[in-house]
Amino acid sequence: MSTPFWGPDFDELTSTDPEIADIVLAELDRLRGGLQLIASENLTSPAVLAALGSTLSNKYAEGYPGRRYYGGCAEVDKAEELANARARELFVAEHANTQPHSGASANLAVYAAFCQPGDKVLAMSLPHGGHLTHGAKVSFSGKWFTPVPYSVREDSELIDYDQVRELALEHRPKLIIAGATAYPRLIDFAAFREIADEVGAALWVDAAHFIGLVAGKAIPSPVPHADVVSFTTHKVLRGPRGGMILCRGEHAKAIDKAVFPFSQGGPLMHSVAAKAVALKEAASTDYQAYAAQVVANSAALAKSLEDEGMRAVSGGTDTHLALIDLQRLGVTGAEAEARCEAAGITLNKNAIPYDPAPPMTASGIRVGTPSVTTQGMTEADMGEIGRLIGRAVGAERGSQPGDAELASVAGDVSRLVAAKPAYRRA
Repeated sequence: MSTPFWGPDFDELTSTDPEIADIVLAELDRLRGGLQLIASENLTSPAVLAALGSTLSNKYAEGYPGRRYYGGCAEVDKAEELANARARELFVAEHANTQPHSGASANLAVYAAFCQPGDKVLAMSLPHGGHLTHGAKVSFSGKWFTPVPYSVREDSELIDYDQVRELALEHRPKLIIAGATAYPRLIDFAAFREIADEVGAALWVDAAHFIGLVAGKAIPSPVPHADVVSFTTHKVLRGPRGGMILCRGEHAKAIDKAVFPFSQGGPLMHSVAAKAVALKEAASTDYQAYAAQVVANSAALAKSLEDEGMRAVSGGTDTHLALIDLQRLGVTGAEAEARCEAAGITLNKNAIPYDPAPPMTASGIRVGTPSVTTQGMTEADMGEIGRLIGRAVGAERGSQPGDAELASVAGDVSRLVAAKPAYRRA
């Protein structure tokens, strides 16, 4: 497959390092040749990629606009000021910090701004959909702070707000975290705010997965309820890989100091500029239509997978992702991931609430619609994708019938993505 590169000076890269050039082209072929259903991935625009590949990468800019430790920052100051202003306007926030290198580094800064080592933090448990940085033992958050995990109800698979309140009253945490990586439903931010106020805790919303839907006005915003909101910029928001923090004005100084100099040195100015581009794109009416379509596609895909004999955790989805229980089919998440990948469908195994299987095996898969929606796919395509996943999951690798079926699915996937490709050629 012929794949032109979206970015500057690719001929220079080909000449200087043909091995890396080949890898870049092979990855673009992979994106174009299959269905990308990882919920935390998207296809950044050519404009965002151009900013990422710009000479802003050359500039060291420790500090903040107007208060740098290096000279020659007049132009990068403008880029950061634009990014901050666009973030404040888009999310109706009092303060924005666009310097975090990643979601994890943004989260580290939030801890630094609000907590001392050993403080109690109430957050969703990892097996029920939480994130590593919300108190997992293998993360700094579980080593330096005292996590108190809450869960989802076993009957509804929705957040147990009664349990959240009971745990908050019992443990009196310094910080309460609302947010998850594998929770398909809307979060009641007002309920979390009420609980936080009752126990004198700060409320932090980790909106990494759904902030793009907030930007597109497809779901309610956490900003009016939270003391601080952190997120990544590369999921539904469709920006570069990176992080961002919004907060109330009273916390601005603490957040800025926690990012620099506490947890980072110089910001990646090419990335900050690319975030500004993504925020401008997200402020458009076209992006609002995109965000609404992401949600509609997610619901349609969950329904299609249920038609294939699978079960959507919590009964469906309100967001960009669906969590799918495979136990009815007698297939593990790891097996499903491998079979789908062999057929050109990229998704991930995922634990489901109260999962009897270990995490690297898992009883479920997680599917997301940001990338395929960027390609222009709609609900009708989701019905077809659900059927393709159903065929792939049911095909046993290593057997002649199974391998033949996976090859057949791969051919159908190729035809589907050829009609609505990633990075459409001019």
